Amino acid sequence: MRSKHHRIRASRSLRVGATAAALVVSAGVAGVSSAAAAVVDPAPIGPQQWFFGQVNGVTTGAVIQVGCFGPITPGETGHPVGGQTVDVLPGAVSSSTTPLGYTGDAHQVAVDFGVPTVASKSSVLSTYAVRAPIPTSIELPCYGTGTVVFTPVPANADARPSVVPVTYVSIGLSPAS
Repeated sequence: MRSKHHRIRASRSLRVGATAAALVVSAGVAGVSSAAAAVVDPAPIGPQQWFFGQVNGVTTGAVIQVGCFGPITPGETGHPVGGQTVDVLPGAVSSSTTPLGYTGDAHQVAVDFGVPTVASKSSVLSTYAVRAPIPTSIELPCYGTGTVVFTPVPANADARPSVVPVTYVSIGLSPAS
C-alpha cells in the first residue's frame, strides 16, 4: 500500500503533466489560428483557381456606408462613402462559410454591386490581396441589404462567382417612417 505522501506526489505529477499537455495543445491551436489569419501576399489571379471576395475586409457581416441625407424614402440611392474597399483572396485561405468562386479560364475578377450594370460595376481585380476602393461615383441603396458579386472575367463555362451579402447603411438620416 502506498503512503499518503506518495499518492499526493503522484497526483501532482499527473496534474503537472496534464497542464503541460494542455499548454502544448493550446499552443498548437493558437499556431493554426494565427496561420489561418496570416497575411496573404499579393499574387496574380490565374485560371483554375478557387477564390472568395471580401467587402471592407470581411465575407460575412459586410457593411457599406452610403451618404444619404434628408428624409430617406424606399428606393432612394446615394454614393458610397470613401475609404471602403473590395478585394479577392485565394480560396485556400478561406475560413469563411461564404461559397467560393472559381476562375475557370479567367484571370481577372469583376466586382458588381447588386444587379450587374455599367453604373454599378466597381472595378476589375487582377491580383489577390490588393484592396481596391469602392468608387464613390456609383449609386447604391441608402439602406437595406444586397450583394456584391465577384465574377471571373472573361466569362467562361467553368467560372463561378463569389457572392458576399452586404448591408447598406446611411451615414445621414434614418429612413422616413
